[in-house]
Amino acid sequence: MSKEINPVINHMLSNDPFSQWMGIEVLESDPGYCKLSMEIREEMTNGFGVCHGGITFSFADSALAFASNSRGSISLALENNINFTKKISVGDVLTAETKELQNGRTIGVYKVKVTNQNKDLVAEFRGAVYRTGKQHDLGN
Repeated sequence: MSKEINPVINHMLSNDPFSQWMGIEVLESDPGYCKLSMEIREEMTNGFGVCHGGITFSFADSALAFASNSRGSISLALENNINFTKKISVGDVLTAETKELQNGRTIGVYKVKVTNQNKDLVAEFRGAVYRTGKQHDLGN
């Protein structure tokens, strides 16, 4: 996998205030693939003091968005689902890694594995995207 960040992913992240607020860092990328990292902060917790499920979902959704758009075609989520498998706490460092299951002309399907710093699986996410046929304008 490439340590050089895909230009589409880089452009998307630089224009995504929510992913920036979450502190997402792109670790690796290739066409149809990305690996992200982020640390859980106190303001990301729910009333039980554990990471809010919406934060974990959003993290995996960002991984889906970056991976599915990385080939240059604008791709939009059609359907996503997540299974939470382990509690996430303040200070945990999460990694989201995508696996492209289908790269169709109009539909793409992805699986995102979210692990903590101990490599424990904390969530598994699956998403389908619609490829619009339009290309990303990177301002070149």
